[in-house]
Amino acid sequence: MLTLLIAFLAALAATLLMLRAATGSGRGMDRDLSGPQKFHAVPVPRTGGLGIAWGLACALLALTWQGSAHARDGWLLLLCAAPALAAGLAEDLTRKVGPLPRLLATMVSALLAAWLLGALIRDTAIPGLDWLMGFAAGSVLLSVVAVAGLAHAVNIIDGFNGLASMCAIIMLAALGYVAFQVGDPLVLTLALAGIGAALGFFVWNFPAGLIFLGDGGAYFLGFWFAELSLLLLVRNPGEVSPLCPLLICVYPVFETLFSIYRRRRRGSAPGMPDGIHLHSLIYRRVLRWAIPDHSVRAMTRRNSMTSPYLWFLCMLSVFPAMLFWNHTGVMAAALAGFVLSYLGLYWRIVRFRSPGWLHSARRHLLAARRRRAPAPPP
Repeated sequence: MLTLLIAFLAALAATLLMLRAATGSGRGMDRDLSGPQKFHAVPVPRTGGLGIAWGLACALLALTWQGSAHARDGWLLLLCAAPALAAGLAEDLTRKVGPLPRLLATMVSALLAAWLLGALIRDTAIPGLDWLMGFAAGSVLLSVVAVAGLAHAVNIIDGFNGLASMCAIIMLAALGYVAFQVGDPLVLTLALAGIGAALGFFVWNFPAGLIFLGDGGAYFLGFWFAELSLLLLVRNPGEVSPLCPLLICVYPVFETLFSIYRRRRRGSAPGMPDGIHLHSLIYRRVLRWAIPDHSVRAMTRRNSMTSPYLWFLCMLSVFPAMLFWNHTGVMAAALAGFVLSYLGLYWRIVRFRSPGWLHSARRHLLAARRRRAPAPPP
């Protein structure tokens, strides 16, 4: 837990410093307020990933000073993450790095992790793919695609204050729990460090949205979770079901796959942003009418109130993974249940038939906000 605390405090301080620096210089600010996936009201810095990386580096420095056996692998993993983080930050600062170079950078990070740490998929529990895993090239290819895909999936869901960062915290917590159950201190320690660093950023991002995760932060958190998942499976063969990490992160993964399918059906490019992700629909068709005015404060409230709905959706798959982490059949059923639930929810919202519980939850959130609001002067 000391690792988590050090990562949290370091990321908290570093993110504040970057927030002040970006606000003063104007560099790295997200000034596009009109895009289909944009839901903020004022320019906001996008360099939150640097604070998270700094928090993890400080945690690893503490582990090194303590002589921990896990420090070396932690530093190697941080080194492997550098290309993905750098490509994302370059886009955050310049807005001139296309999707393909960023995808290639995350693939390079995954290749480095496969080479330096042996983080490779060796078993999938999926018929047909396990045959491919018998070949070294097949294992490397699937590992690289899976890691890069998850890194970009976390970026896809990074649409509202606290959404992607809290989902990453939830996923890392579940992974750390499974690592504790099987007695894997390396994965547990690095997962706790990731949680602490993400929490240090989260404080400044939710609910006020003072700084954004950015592409760099989203890629970094997605990469960190993906590689820890592979290390958990490699270090504990036969103890943890290969479907466990997939079930934990199925929300961002399926959101990405479904978005690609949607865009292809509509004839648009898969990499182009749009405003009809599930989180965008919840914002527009459930919360937009709850706070009807268009002031900056109201837009920020709507933005932050959207994220808890998706945190709950993320936890729907995380809890079964934590309970049945070594039961492949149960997790396969849970995966199917999540996909059907997601599709059913999306179908109802897109046809203006939002379930009643969404509106009930909205009323509770609004009531809680009113109770916390300061009383008006007499």
